[in-house]
Amino acid sequence: MQQLLYGVAYYDEYMPYERLDEDIRMMKEAGINLVRIAESTWSTHEPQNGVFDFTSVDRVLDAMHQAGIHVIVGTPTYAIPTWMVKEHPDVLAVTPNGPGRYGARQIMDITNPTYLFYAERIIRKLIGRVCKHPAVIGYQIDNETKHYHTSGPNVQQRFIKYVKERFGTVEELNKAFGLDYWSNRINSWEDFPSVVGTINGSLGAEFARFQRQLVTDFLAWQASIVNEYKRPDQFVTHNFDFGWRGHSHGVQPDVDHFAAAQAVDIAGADIYHPSQDKLTGKEISFCGDSTRSLKGTNYFVLETQAQAFPHWTPYPGQLRLQAFSHLASGANMVEYWHWHSIHNSIETYWKGLLSHDLGPNPTYEEAKTIGRDFAKLSDKLINLKKKNRAAVLVSNEALTSMQWFPLPGGNVSYNDVVRLMYDRLYEMNIGCDILYPQSDSFEQYDLIVVPALYAASDELLARLNEYVKNGGNIVYTFKSGFANEHIKVRSETQPAIIGDACGIQYSQFVEARDVTLKGDPFEVGAEHNNVNVWMELLVPTTAEVLAFYDHPHWGAYAAITENRYGQGTATYIGCLPSEQVIRKVLERACRTAGLWGVDQELQFPIIVKSGINEAGRTIRYYFNYSDEPVSFSYPHEDGVELLTEQLIRTNGQLSLERWGVAIIEADGE
Repeated sequence: MQQLLYGVAYYDEYMPYERLDEDIRMMKEAGINLVRIAESTWSTHEPQNGVFDFTSVDRVLDAMHQAGIHVIVGTPTYAIPTWMVKEHPDVLAVTPNGPGRYGARQIMDITNPTYLFYAERIIRKLIGRVCKHPAVIGYQIDNETKHYHTSGPNVQQRFIKYVKERFGTVEELNKAFGLDYWSNRINSWEDFPSVVGTINGSLGAEFARFQRQLVTDFLAWQASIVNEYKRPDQFVTHNFDFGWRGHSHGVQPDVDHFAAAQAVDIAGADIYHPSQDKLTGKEISFCGDSTRSLKGTNYFVLETQAQAFPHWTPYPGQLRLQAFSHLASGANMVEYWHWHSIHNSIETYWKGLLSHDLGPNPTYEEAKTIGRDFAKLSDKLINLKKKNRAAVLVSNEALTSMQWFPLPGGNVSYNDVVRLMYDRLYEMNIGCDILYPQSDSFEQYDLIVVPALYAASDELLARLNEYVKNGGNIVYTFKSGFANEHIKVRSETQPAIIGDACGIQYSQFVEARDVTLKGDPFEVGAEHNNVNVWMELLVPTTAEVLAFYDHPHWGAYAAITENRYGQGTATYIGCLPSEQVIRKVLERACRTAGLWGVDQELQFPIIVKSGINEAGRTIRYYFNYSDEPVSFSYPHEDGVELLTEQLIRTNGQLSLERWGVAIIEADGE
């Protein structure tokens, strides 16, 4: 990739009147050099079974090429046309809620042979038509693909075949999953029931793993078809999305991103986040780090917000701040969903870069400044290489297991624990990668943070022990190492395998009520010295106690410990303390790991991110995620601020407007 891509999703089919030329004129004025088309309008491209009409695609491709705007063509397989359901109602997914009903998108069974037949046909017809067009630089397969909870009889049969291959015999299956309980034992494959109603977490979690594999297989299948047509100068990508809590929040429960990303050339993401006074950059950073880490290289933001919800319409300066925040995490593309606000249907009030009047507005005017700066600085900011020394390990299996066995009260999820840890590192300007259980690069990190790794194989935990023994530093939270990959609780004293590295053991855990940490050991004040929801009653074997519980009955037990193991250090947080305590514990671990430097003297809302550009020079981004101007002493070697072209001297004052950004290019690291 030799050019920063600045784009929009564009739907000529949705326009209330003819305005393609006017849209292109406004795009060019804003510096838009990319559009994504076609992924949402199968029923337009194939209005009846076997009747194809690509008029809208052809005219947009021709017009964009003439204007010098690149195009990504999406395979339109995530929203099925009415004729297909009328002729083949079985293409709708049967879920735990019953048979599917037509209307919403993503309601099909991605394993259904009839659906796959028609999907392959439209892919081949569309991609075969556009692949040689000079405007087309790549393809997006499907859209935010998931398994959509498909679990009908055909899927159940596939699952039986899957567990047969995995376990071999029903005896091994019964043993692994503890199916004797409540007479759930399976004595022959012919008796295997639907797992939709299972109360066995091990069996239910295995079905969830199997459903994630369906997504991996489906995306690989689509990619293999597109690859038959793809030119050497074109790419295949996909827009992965994340766990959702009114915005992108954490690990996606229904997709194994790491496995699914292997089929694409460039990993892509859809990143949505709070805005206005709630804009922190945390979601941009977490989702960006997650996507970059999938293939260890630069990634695409295939969708992010321009205006979107009324409570997300950006304050002046925030659109710029957001755009450069994506680049600072390693993105080579920032693309808005979408160009124009639509005038009817479910997403009427998810506003695009243009409002419903389709004219200029303050957000569009700000986008024009981004387009100009992207064009001017493309050669300096593209392909930013990041080498982080810290990582956060996340796991689909741990997420699923904590859905089956939630913390007391059910209000704190796996992703809450992940974000509790990641966000504190972000606030301290500790650059992170995201690791997955399949990752093979633990040793390159000085610090690995492991949130709530409730379900994990013996092999993974042994690798983590070896990492510490060989000089690595690790921070575990509660619930780590408790069960194996089948959510079978380990019979050893907890935390079992990792107890060696952590130097602790425990056999009891309780719900935290009116508990604090004895003596406020991290000096966070009474307001923040509390423990909530969960506490493990830790007994150190070789570990140093960093905090005891302050409780009339549990006060003899440790809450947070640190242990030297081999050449490294393992910290264990056996409870759910406040954000302030977590921050202090992580700061201690970062200092032990040698990660504390001048950038850590600056803290949120001043965010620092860095990398090496293609010329081998260091690029440092400084962001002000607040509504007040800030100034600070620039701590690095002399450099040039690229947006203003001003020389910035070491220890000189660097000022950022509210929601401002500065980008400094300098020699050295």
